[in-house]
Amino acid sequence: MTTNGSRTTVLTNIGTLVTNDPTLGEGKLGVRHDAAIVFDDDGVVAWVGDSADAPAADIGQDIGGRALLPGFVESHSHLVFGGERSEEFAARMAGEKYAAGGIRNTIEATRSATDEQLQANVRRLLDESLRSGSTTVECKTGYGQNTESELRSALIAGQFTDEVTLLAAHVPPPEYAGRADDYVAMACDEMIPACAPHAKWIDVFCERGAFNREQAHAVLSAGVAAGLIPRVHGNQLGEGPGVQLAVEMGAASVDHVTYVTAEDIDALAQSSTVATLLPGADFSTRNKYPDARALLDAGVTVALGADCNPGTCYTTSLPFCIAIAVRDMHMTPAEAVWAATAGGARALQRTDVGTLSLGTRADAIALDAPSYLHLAYRPGVPLVREVWKNGALATSY
Repeated sequence: MTTNGSRTTVLTNIGTLVTNDPTLGEGKLGVRHDAAIVFDDDGVVAWVGDSADAPAADIGQDIGGRALLPGFVESHSHLVFGGERSEEFAARMAGEKYAAGGIRNTIEATRSATDEQLQANVRRLLDESLRSGSTTVECKTGYGQNTESELRSALIAGQFTDEVTLLAAHVPPPEYAGRADDYVAMACDEMIPACAPHAKWIDVFCERGAFNREQAHAVLSAGVAAGLIPRVHGNQLGEGPGVQLAVEMGAASVDHVTYVTAEDIDALAQSSTVATLLPGADFSTRNKYPDARALLDAGVTVALGADCNPGTCYTTSLPFCIAIAVRDMHMTPAEAVWAATAGGARALQRTDVGTLSLGTRADAIALDAPSYLHLAYRPGVPLVREVWKNGALATSY
């Protein structure tokens, strides 16, 4: 099969194909069994059907009865940073409570790092993400917290992804200790105008120990005025205004959502704002896990993210997060897989990734297992065997 003169690739003998397109298969995941799929040379899905009906193609591969899923969509990561905070992690495991203060240590290390060091770190973590099946990755700034360093972080992130988030207000840096209002004024007047041309999103940590509702609103408003789309870190450490602010601002997502009220859940259910749950962060801080069941049962759109960062969640593995979500957040395996693929795409307002339907990006992962159920059934096992990105085999094991 050749389309418009381009070469095509057909994958056959797929034991379980997750398309996330209910018109192509069973349930919300659009599951097909004994399936086949064709990728064209433009890097998009050209055909989906039964393996027995697969058309001829220039390149063919028998998947051997294994499962094929859309590539994971990582909608929340902090990859531009210097240093590491393993000692802080050990202290938390010994009983110390997380209160967001360690971010300031990473600010110092990031400001001191060279461009080459930061680039190498991002590249290493993205390679790690790809090996665990993440084919689309959002990347935040937020460890510079002055105009020069945030601009540098945005430019470095932009070398690796189009999904760059300016986390203009992570925490007040040391030179603004006790002067959060002054920091917000600087971010709004100077940092955001300088960095906005190099980002897509504006984010803020609306939390005790970081920024209050009024400060967060000011940052998001300045970002929107500069052409950026809002998202919010909220309700991680306790009940607070983050969820309501995100809904009010029409944010694409509010992330963490660990402590929420009935009013918060209702507001999310009536909005287009995605609740992005980050169970790896709760695992690494011994925080409680979000009540995913309550959110889902209310009709809230839920995404799962890995939240890779050096302080509170140093993992790039969405399979790990899927296993936690099923075991400890009472999501079904199907809900967790959807949240890590199509849910992440919703959080990034993308329709071209997170699904394997006609015309979407040919980003896919083959598992060394017959079903997506094994992602939760076999936690900690490196099940991702092959990864295709834009229709080309990106990695294989």
